[in-house]
Amino acid sequence: MKIACITTSQVPSRTANSIQAMKVCHALKQCGQDVKVWVPDFKKAAWSELAEMYGLQDEFPVAWLPFNKHLKRYDFCWQSVQLALEWQADIIYTWALQSAVFAQRKNKPVVMEFHDFPMGNFGPAFFKRYIRHQDTTLTLTTTQALADGLQHQYGFTFNDSSLQIAPNGTDPQRYASLPQPAEARRTLDLPENITVGFTGHFYRGRGVELLLDLAINLPNIQFLWVGGKEEHIQPWRAELAERHIQNVILAGFIPNQDIPLYQAAGDILVMPYGKQISGSSGGDIAKVINPMKMFDYMASGRAIVASEIPVFHEVLSDQTALFCPPDDSQAWTAAILRLVENKQERERLSQNAKREARQYSWLSRAQKTMALIQELEGFYEEGSDKES
Repeated sequence: MKIACITTSQVPSRTANSIQAMKVCHALKQCGQDVKVWVPDFKKAAWSELAEMYGLQDEFPVAWLPFNKHLKRYDFCWQSVQLALEWQADIIYTWALQSAVFAQRKNKPVVMEFHDFPMGNFGPAFFKRYIRHQDTTLTLTTTQALADGLQHQYGFTFNDSSLQIAPNGTDPQRYASLPQPAEARRTLDLPENITVGFTGHFYRGRGVELLLDLAINLPNIQFLWVGGKEEHIQPWRAELAERHIQNVILAGFIPNQDIPLYQAAGDILVMPYGKQISGSSGGDIAKVINPMKMFDYMASGRAIVASEIPVFHEVLSDQTALFCPPDDSQAWTAAILRLVENKQERERLSQNAKREARQYSWLSRAQKTMALIQELEGFYEEGSDKES
């Protein structure tokens, strides 16, 4: 099957939406599909650079299209659909609502991923237009909370066959043979000390203020902070220096293919989100967030401490993580000390999480999508002449 994937994310880039889109495209390719990806022309890259940045193995073509920045990528969405049709795509798979609606107008089966509510001046209107065509469209939401929220906000009900609750995923094979924490630290030339790890971005609501408090409260424990853009990291680098905090290693951006080893260097991995969480495109995503690092943390086989955010319970439980109130540094300090002092509990949580992670591979996610896509194909094979 020829699958045309269309995303408005900047590729290559370090944003979560960019990483997620490329992981999905790679998994569709691993399912044996003919995949081609269209992205806006911010900056081109060779496959070798993409493979390193995103941790990819199976190559697929990526086309960068020029766009007018004043048109908010609407021109890109239209042009990419036209090129996908010229390529004779069997289905349009997109993260851009505009592309989904344009493809529907061409009577083409559509898969549309939602990670948040439609935004912008025209987002709600586009969604109302989009949702009228469930028979020929498969909608993926990363959480049940988002699917429920969309139905409530727009006053409709998803058909069972047109909705896939599709949490983000992980690559279990990349985590299959990780070294023990001490060995990982030796490989990375890190100090030998029990270590609390954090990987991810440094946007508002991601818990960096809490991480700083924990480093101050727990001076005998090593903290390893990985990720983030330099402009977001630099203020924290300055803060650590000004306060003379010696137990934090601020590693900065690490290519995706190397992330598992850095996560393996932690005895404990933390998800210290706040009550309000900014996404890479802005807005508060706390009610529907489905962070990719949650699945990587699980696959790494390390004990997890997470903020008590209701939507996290769609994936995590008391058997796979400890939960703490957001922004409560004393509760977080106590939870980390509890795990530091109780190796048996650390191992219990980590083993349970690693076992649960098996069901959240990118490949299995794509395989479920492909099974549902076959049903959409069947709709057209029956000779429907429905017009959008």
